[in-house]
Amino acid sequence: MSRDTTLSQAVIGTDSLLRKVLLVLAGSAFIAVAAQITVPMFPVPMTLQTLAILIVGFAYGARLGALTLLAYLAEGAAGLPVFANAMNGAAFVGPTAGFLVGFVGLAWLAGFAAERGLARGVLSTALVGIAASALLYLPGVAWPMAVAGTLGLEAGWVGMGPGAIWTHFVAPFLIGDAVKAVLAALIVTGAWSVLARR
Repeated sequence: MSRDTTLSQAVIGTDSLLRKVLLVLAGSAFIAVAAQITVPMFPVPMTLQTLAILIVGFAYGARLGALTLLAYLAEGAAGLPVFANAMNGAAFVGPTAGFLVGFVGLAWLAGFAAERGLARGVLSTALVGIAASALLYLPGVAWPMAVAGTLGLEAGWVGMGPGAIWTHFVAPFLIGDAVKAVLAALIVTGAWSVLARR
């Protein structure tokens, strides 16, 4: 097993278009289901959506991971209730739209790190997951702070200042994001360990 392969390549291979399409569909369905699962957490409950996205990215690699997220976003845009709280394309004009778009980058970064061998041990994979999750906040907070208003959207969350953004969009989710990055690391490295014992 080459150290520069992804988990999906090691398990089933991705040499055919059909396999890639099936992986994308399975991955987007996995993320959609995870987005509906809410776990009690302090200070706010968390969904397992970003956990699933990290797992898909680490397992699929950069390109296939990003394609899976693009398919997931397209499913939501088409009206399927795949986003958190069974939301669909309406979420693209809501306060979390920046995070939705950022999910593509989250999967790509996790996959890129996996392909480069930077995400093989539990610690390195967790650190990559934490760093990628932190970068997700860039599009996540840019949307309510500036982008939504520039596009003409009007809502109470549009144009919020840094203090309100920190209070409502960042601080409540930091602990959960760190926990999900560690869980993704344990799951993915555990799968690699199982493969190594075969």
